[in-house]
Amino acid sequence: MAEVTTTIMLKDYFIVYVYIKIKKNRLEVKNLTSNSEWLHENANSAFSTARLLVGEFSIAEALLKKLFQQIMKSHWLIKKPCVLVQPLEQVDGGLSEVEDKLFKELALGAGAINVMLYTGKELSDADALKQLKSH
Repeated sequence: MAEVTTTIMLKDYFIVYVYIKIKKNRLEVKNLTSNSEWLHENANSAFSTARLLVGEFSIAEALLKKLFQQIMKSHWLIKKPCVLVQPLEQVDGGLSEVEDKLFKELALGAGAINVMLYTGKELSDADALKQLKSH
């Protein structure tokens, strides 16, 4: 049992838990580890299209990288984000396999080391953190 506790504690030194909400041409990101304020950023160039929440991948990825840099800048130790991604719009009928892969690759390309995709009602910060830690 001591080994499990030690492993979990060491992991926490290198991981930052992050909750990402994706809306049409807007990303919302929160560092759940430090319980900081939500960062909201609207895209200068549209990344959403009529059919896809993220139709312009490179624009959304660049915006997410920028937000990751902002929430990670205060750490003297290099930490990697473990993220929960929640698309909040254009999800009627569920996500296709392509959309599922897109949202995961978006976070991985921006620097995440682990990605969990969640669809459903908007989570509280505590519920999002619980989801991430159980993943």
